[in-house]
Amino acid sequence: YGNAASNEHVFGWNANEAVNIAREQISNSINCSPNEIYFTSGATESNNLAILGALNLKGDNSHVISLKTEHKCVLNSFDYLSRNGVEVEYLDVQNNGLLDLNILERKLEGVGLLSVMYVNNEIGVVQPLPKISELARKKGVIIHSDIAQAMGRLPIKLEEIGIDAVSISGHKFYGPQGIGLAILNQELKSILKPI
Repeated sequence: YGNAASNEHVFGWNANEAVNIAREQISNSINCSPNEIYFTSGATESNNLAILGALNLKGDNSHVISLKTEHKCVLNSFDYLSRNGVEVEYLDVQNNGLLDLNILERKLEGVGLLSVMYVNNEIGVVQPLPKISELARKKGVIIHSDIAQAMGRLPIKLEEIGIDAVSISGHKFYGPQGIGLAILNQELKSILKPI
């Protein structure tokens, strides 16, 4: 019940220890650094943090891409970017729900941010995130993924997938309601605008 940021009493020490243990457990389970993990109120806040931070993108990389089948909170964040001077593009998916990688590859020139959900929350399709990430990396594109539906269901090793930012909801993998995670790599943390 203590404030984990308070170092003046035992309640704060105990809370801080619990947070650090949780951070280590998450870090070990999905292969990321503990200092990349930020606790939020859920995947929606984590999505907002990663995507709205793209307002900091300038120049040739101010174009952002997502899919028409993304979670509503992701689409809302992209809509906000669009209303604030960022060029936004929404890609269609194929009949099977998957992104056409050939189309994506042609669209990535000059893109600053790409956001693709790993597992769709309505139709359950699993996007080929490692391949998508590989294409994005070749063009220097920052990649974000809402992995809330994949967490606890698919093996996830963030360093192998090569994603800059992910969003997770705790209750999707037996965590408490009202808590989430934003995992942001060092490069992204240096350019994100606080929201």
